This record gives sequence, C-alpha cells and structure tokens, in this order.
Amino acid sequence: MLSRRRWDTVVALGSLVILAGLLLPFRTDDAVRMMVAVAAVALFLVGYAVAGRPAIGRVALVDLAAGSGFGGGDGVGIGPIAAWRFPVFLAVSAVAVGVGAAAVPFMAMLQTLAYPLVWVVGDTRRRGIGGSAVIAASVFTGTWLGHGANADSALAGGATGVFSLVFAIAIGLWIASIAEWGEERERLLAELTAAQNQVEALSRERGAAAERERLARDIHDTLAQTLAGLVIFAERAGRQSREGQPDAAATTIATVEQVARDALAEARALVARTASVPREPAFEAAIERLVERFRAHGAARIDLDAAGIVGDLDREAQVVLLRCLQEALSNVMKHAAAGRVDVRVAVSAEGSAELSVADDGRGFDPAQPNRGFGLEGMRERVTLARGEFAVSSAPEAGTKLEVRLPAATITDRAEPLTPGGTA
Repeated sequence: MLSRRRWDTVVALGSLVILAGLLLPFRTDDAVRMMVAVAAVALFLVGYAVAGRPAIGRVALVDLAAGSGFGGGDGVGIGPIAAWRFPVFLAVSAVAVGVGAAAVPFMAMLQTLAYPLVWVVGDTRRRGIGGSAVIAASVFTGTWLGHGANADSALAGGATGVFSLVFAIAIGLWIASIAEWGEERERLLAELTAAQNQVEALSRERGAAAERERLARDIHDTLAQTLAGLVIFAERAGRQSREGQPDAAATTIATVEQVARDALAEARALVARTASVPREPAFEAAIERLVERFRAHGAARIDLDAAGIVGDLDREAQVVLLRCLQEALSNVMKHAAAGRVDVRVAVSAEGSAELSVADDGRGFDPAQPNRGFGLEGMRERVTLARGEFAVSSAPEAGTKLEVRLPAATITDRAEPLTPGGTA
C-alpha cells in the first residue's frame, strides 16, 4: 500500500486508460476542450510526481502510539516529510479533476486516482475525509460547469460527487482499519516474540540452575560420600599399621581399593548417564551390597530386612530408594554413634515402595536448622518422585527415617543405577 513503485504503476496505467478513453470512445470534436482535458491529466501527473509521490511510504497511516489514528489528531511520521506536500497535492488534484471534468465529463474518471492517493498521502483520517470532500467538490463543480451550469447539471454533478464521496470515504476508512489492524498485529507480534525470547532465556537459566542443583546432589550422594569413606578407611589402615596390625591394615587397604573402584564406576556413570537399570533381583542385590559396604565400617550393626520386596519397581524409584538409603546410612555413620541400625525395604505387587532406616544413636532435634545436602537432598528426590518423606528423632532417642513412593513415579528423568559410596 505504501510502495512508491506500485503507485507509480497504478498512476501510469490509470492515466493511460483515461487518455485512451478520452481519445477514442469519449473523444470530443472541440479541440480546446481536448487540450484542456489532456493538460488536466498532465497537471495531475506533475502534482503526483512533485508533491504526492515523495510522501508515499514516509508517513504512517495510523497513530497507534497516541491511539488517535485517523480519528482526528496528527499521525506519526515514519520519516521526515515536508508539511506542504499534502495540501499542494490535494489542490493540484482538485484543480486537475475539476478542470478536466468541466472540459470533458469523462475526465471525472480522474477521481479514481485522486481519492486513494489523498488517503495515502494524507497522514490522518481527518485529512483523508477532508481531502475526499475537496475532490468530490471539484467533481461536482467540473460536472456542473461541463453540462451547462443548469439545474440538471447541478443534479448530475451533485449525485456524482455525493456517491463518489461516500464510496471513497467508506473504502478509505476500511483500508485505514486494515492498515491499523496490520500495525497492531505487527506490534503484538513483536511483543510476543520479545516475551517468548525472555521466557526462553528464563527457562534456560532455570534449567541450568536445576541442572547445577542436580549435579551437586548427585556428587554429594555418590562421589563425595565415597571419597569420605576412602578417608575413613585410609585413617583406619594407618592406625592399624601404626598399632602393629599388618593383617588388619591389609584388609582395610583391600577395602580401600574396592571402594576406589566403585568411585571410578560412579564417576563414569555420572558422566555417561546411560547405564541400564536392571530389574528387581539386581535392585535387591544392590541394596545388599550397599548395606554390606557400610557394615565394613564396623561402627554399628546393620540388620537388613528385604523380604518385603515382592513386586517390580521402576528405574526412578530404585534410584530414589538407593540414594536415600545411602544418605541415611552415611548420616548414621558420621553423626549418630549408633550401635544398631535396622533397615527395611518393601516393594508391593502394585509397585509402591517403602524404606525405613532406624538407629539407636544420639538422635537430634528435627526442628533445628541443619546444613548440607543430606536431608534436603533426600527430601527433594522423594518429592520429585511424588512420594512421602518423614524423619522422626529426638536427642538421645535415636532416629527413624521413612520413605514411601507411589506405584507411578517420575519417568521424565533418568539416572544410572549405581549404589553410592560410603561416608
């Protein structure tokens, strides 16, 4: 609509059609009138080239920022434009149409070019309507004078002017509304694109933060505990060596070697994240290996009850239970000073699971704030699995940790099943 080249084509073809009609089917024998009509077309083309064409594409048809649009008030310019161009183009067009229609009635056809250009060159609805009224008045005047300036010519000119004015205003307002809708749609699309980009950036940031938290939790639950276990075993081996117990020290060193191999496997699994998770028998065996590893500490007696495992457990639930058991036993060894730990794992035929770890250690006050990833990490894992997590404890009264998982757990996250290290 605001392309100069397109309007050049429209104006050129329209002028050629009008001249062809003037010279052929609507030709008049009056040479003077013919010359005036041709001059009117030439005048219109000059006005378009000098005043109209430079304004096309440099003014906005809608003032969306002010909300006024063509409804009165000034439009918002897309680029700088001289204020004289519209009134000059309107005056030249009105003269060309009026004089042309007065010379040859067929020249009223020139209004078909004048009306749309008035709306395009004008920058407000007010100018479009006002300019259309001026063109309609010139059509009436030219037709009235061209038909002899009598009542019949006045009626003919008035009818022509009124109908053309109503049609021009209706079409102009319709086109303006389309342009306004297009501008609004473009603005909303730009806002939507910006909002989508912002949401995408926030999602990336949130995803990165969640991934960092997950990695921190995984490292704490696996490598950190395994390395802490290595420190404990190394200290034990050193103490046994200093006390002259070479056989015991050798046994402890063998345990250190095994734990180190497990740590290597955990590191590889943490990086690859592709290790397959076995079904139920391997899960029960993984629990037994994990408990046996903590038994090797020799600090507390650990009784395992896995007779309640009768159903199948999906991969994510297995990972959650193993990590919670690992963290619970690690906390017992580091903080509880317990003499006995009872571990119970049960899986129903429907796939729901329960884990309980109870010790007779020194206990703690759950209401007091704690530091580290231990309990909070377990709570997060269980929450992600839509399960229940509970800790009951009191000073000098031991601690009991309970985890319950429903039959359907999260399936959109995967983790290799590797029993964690010790701490």
